[in-house]
Amino acid sequence: MSAALSVLFALLAAVGNASGTVLQRIAAVTVPHGDAFSVRLVGHLLRRPVWLAGIAVIVGAAACQALALNLGSLSLVQPILVIELPFTLLIAAAHSRRPLPAAGWAASVMVTVGLGIALAAAAPSGGHSQVAGGLWALTLVCTTGAMAVCVLAALPRPRGRLRAALFGSASAIGYALTATLMTAATDVFARDGGAAFLTAWQFYGFVASGACALFLLANAMESGPLIASQPAVTLGEALVSLALGMLVYGERARTGWWLLPEAVGAVLVTWGVLILPRVDTETPRKL
Repeated sequence: MSAALSVLFALLAAVGNASGTVLQRIAAVTVPHGDAFSVRLVGHLLRRPVWLAGIAVIVGAAACQALALNLGSLSLVQPILVIELPFTLLIAAAHSRRPLPAAGWAASVMVTVGLGIALAAAAPSGGHSQVAGGLWALTLVCTTGAMAVCVLAALPRPRGRLRAALFGSASAIGYALTATLMTAATDVFARDGGAAFLTAWQFYGFVASGACALFLLANAMESGPLIASQPAVTLGEALVSLALGMLVYGERARTGWWLLPEAVGAVLVTWGVLILPRVDTETPRKL
């Protein structure tokens, strides 16, 4: 029952994130080019009601994600969020008042079916909640270092797909770190209550990393079309979260002959993600 509820809340989080992302993109396209990657970017967005609405939706999605992580493992919850990608495309198409083309539908089905096959075969489970301080330090250094590399590679680039994808990749790593810290914080809440939750360093860690990831996502959406950054965000977050779940919490997936359907699912998801960028040329307003 817990696993089913975890999947339900993860799906709600994916839908919320997709809706919030489209709303943020609508606001981001109005940002003056000179305000990118600066405090002025935040100031401009704060004056846009549509961006604030997007943030409100994402906060709700984060609450659903926290509930999902409290009920299920990091390796189960985070890959489900890949479904955010086709949801984003569907919502963007609805906003543009133009039907999603056949390539978009095909890619959405591939991602959805592939994810279902991979998760059913892998059946992520196990793991532990106690993490050594040294492992936390290594995790923070590696993830923040990787984010810095992506940002430094993005900054000299002109506005376009590559810059958007690099900022999106940095945001994905930030969101994966946020989910990893959120898992630890929700475990503290379940074990010791609200007071311990609010005093745990992981609570402030996931708030800080989430804010940073959100800022990087805003820059990704300002830099180029939504379809250029969103695959990097959703797929990157899932992959990094899977790696962190196994390395930090010792979570495991089934092996042996189960690797075959897992590989089939992974190929379908990857294939769908590679098809999606072609849809951008047929989507008005470049959402």
